[in-house]
Amino acid sequence: MAPKAVTSKDLGPALGMYSHGVIAPAGEIVVVAGQVGMDRAGKLVGPGDVGAQTKQALDNVRAVLDAAGCSMGDVVRFQTFLPHASDIEGFMQARHEVFPGHFPDGVYPPNTLLIVSRLVKPELLVEIEAMAVKPTKAAARRRPAKTSTRAKARRRR
Repeated sequence: MAPKAVTSKDLGPALGMYSHGVIAPAGEIVVVAGQVGMDRAGKLVGPGDVGAQTKQALDNVRAVLDAAGCSMGDVVRFQTFLPHASDIEGFMQARHEVFPGHFPDGVYPPNTLLIVSRLVKPELLVEIEAMAVKPTKAAARRRPAKTSTRAKARRRR
């Protein structure tokens, strides 16, 4: 069961690609440490390019989730750190490019974006933490079976 977005009538629309809240299914919590724009070899991707570093950081988040038996669809929260407010637009553009592939239903996890004085290395322009819920085997068994279009049509008759 995927996380379910929470929307309040008392709030305006989200300012970007995130939900105001989510209800997480039962399961194990997977916490992903802050990921940065370093590739597998430890090389900085896109020096000076927050968009390239954002995409790499999200790929790194996905890699940790894969290792934990989860997917990006299991993420219930992101927390993002940028050392420069001027990089917000580039960060948002990178998410706009990659999020539809990770969240095809258009329901995005909550994200808190913080501007900080610096990251651990000055050349790093973004750091992204994530929290996911790995569904339990029992929850996975309770998921409704996918019904074929043909079976749905038969039921309507």
